[in-house]
Amino acid sequence: MIELSDVHKAFGNNRVLQGVNLTIASGTSMVIIGGSGTGKSVALKCILGLIRPDSGSITLDGLDVTKGDRDAFLARFGMLFQGGALFDSLPVWQNVAFRLLRGSLKRPMAEAREIAIEKLRRVGLKPDVADKFPAELSGGMQKRVGLARAIAAEPEIIFFDEPTTGLDPIMAGVINDLIREIVVEMGATAMTITHDMTSVRAIADNVAMLHDGVIKWTGPVDEMDASGDPYLDQFIHGRADGPIEAVR
Repeated sequence: MIELSDVHKAFGNNRVLQGVNLTIASGTSMVIIGGSGTGKSVALKCILGLIRPDSGSITLDGLDVTKGDRDAFLARFGMLFQGGALFDSLPVWQNVAFRLLRGSLKRPMAEAREIAIEKLRRVGLKPDVADKFPAELSGGMQKRVGLARAIAAEPEIIFFDEPTTGLDPIMAGVINDLIREIVVEMGATAMTITHDMTSVRAIADNVAMLHDGVIKWTGPVDEMDASGDPYLDQFIHGRADGPIEAVR
């Protein structure tokens, strides 16, 4: 469904992507791993068309992501942001229904609220949460609201940016399980960026290791431990010694 071919992107002298090649099949969950500053978020933004690559191509169902109707293109995506990115001034249900209250996906307010409450139920939150404000919720509850918003418009493709950042191990496990269940239930195509190897094993069908602006290894998650790739091996085991230089 999504294909990156020889994608390059630099910011001044900082060459972030240096020939990324990656294919994400429809209905599968791809997790991209790699150290901080290796270009994972830049790759995601290039797919969404928020950043234009310097060279190479990115296609969605064979069509260039930089061309065509942007509203129709973006309507196919849902996104769970790293920090939740909830609107403090809006009650929870309006956060969840944000896309359903405006633009091409606009629904009547009563219908949008009903959908929001149903999505909140899907992520394990009771209806009385709908009228609270984000500041009244715990970090785990805010993350669930963000997940409910990501699936509110029934997207074909969902991006997860560090979905368990800032959560304790138990809540991180809950979010991982929810993500896996929802992706399978919806038949969605998923792309996740994470440092958390527990998340990788919980939600991935396939894994890609991004380092020095290229994909060093990609394959099924169950082949990850026996990959034989020194970069992947060092990263997944958290070793200080190896081809990835640790800042000392």
